[in-house]
Amino acid sequence: MIRFPLRNATLIAATLVGFAGAAHAADPVLRTPAGKFPIASAVEVPPGYATIYLSGLGADVADKAAKPMTLEAYGNTETQTRSALTKLQAELAKMKLGFGDVVQMHIFMAADPKLGKIDFPGMMKAYTEFFGTKAQPNLPSRAAFQVAALANPGWLVEIELVAVRPPAN
Repeated sequence: MIRFPLRNATLIAATLVGFAGAAHAADPVLRTPAGKFPIASAVEVPPGYATIYLSGLGADVADKAAKPMTLEAYGNTETQTRSALTKLQAELAKMKLGFGDVVQMHIFMAADPKLGKIDFPGMMKAYTEFFGTKAQPNLPSRAAFQVAALANPGWLVEIELVAVRPPAN
């Protein structure tokens, strides 16, 4: 079991096994081309922490010249993931929190019609710019879901998260 600091909380990363058949029981960590899979399989939050639930956010318009509420207006999965995470980061900052305070994340993804499937690698490329970095090493527990569609027809990604705030001293 690996423990990571989350201010005064403790993240517990248990062994990841069997994700899409990519890992073996003997392999203690799920491997990806970049190394370890950048999520925590479990997070323990100590008593006394406040829990903050952020509603799902999608991307901002990337191309204002494009037809509104279209894929062209919002961009591909990577662009949309980066935009949604940037918006969530700004919402956390308003509460004097950051991505290091995030303990759980749900990513809802619709298939990119240009690919005929969800672009999981594109989502991961943007995600790993914010989590598991040298500047922000904390990892939330996370689930990514494929959905038939999102509320905005131009969105491929919507992200919601849970953060915690340590007790006031």
